[in-house]
Amino acid sequence: MTGRPALFLDRDGIINHDGAGYTHKIEDFVFRDGIFNLCQMAQARGLALVVVTNQAGIGRGYYSEADFQSLTAWMLARFAEQDIHFTAVEYCPDHPEHGIGPYRRENPRRKPGPGMILDASARHGLDTASSVMIGDRASDMLAALAAGVGTRLLLTNDAEAKSAPPGTIILPDGALAEAAEIILALPHLQERKPP
Repeated sequence: MTGRPALFLDRDGIINHDGAGYTHKIEDFVFRDGIFNLCQMAQARGLALVVVTNQAGIGRGYYSEADFQSLTAWMLARFAEQDIHFTAVEYCPDHPEHGIGPYRRENPRRKPGPGMILDASARHGLDTASSVMIGDRASDMLAALAAGVGTRLLLTNDAEAKSAPPGTIILPDGALAEAAEIILALPHLQERKPP
């Protein structure tokens, strides 16, 4: 193992309820049951916590990068109140078809591309092979696979499961407690202590 393992988390649908999609206001941001417990457990195991989120709503003009940063600061403060601290929040505002102006482009950081995971890993000395990705779309799993993330958990009740790559562990939508149990049982994390 050459670096620290991480727990990579999609945001919408994993950290918060996705609702109508394109969540960008504090009043619309509802944390999912179990997300604080999951992150506390992962942090106690020595995993770095990293958000990797497509934010095409910026590229589509639905909200600004400043709006996203403001909501992110508020979200991180709520985690900090629970003594949970994130190593990084990676996001990609671009969309190849629906982006406006400079946001209309292909970007390897946009999932299913692995760029956000690879960038965070390089910047913070993370070991993807010993890391975990939790997402609610097949694109999350494809990005994790391309980045070499060793354990990939897909939480979904719909057709996304059919598009997931081999090796994906499928759990019901919102099953964060079950995800935590799987992470706790990973042999290579059992003896880890926080750095």
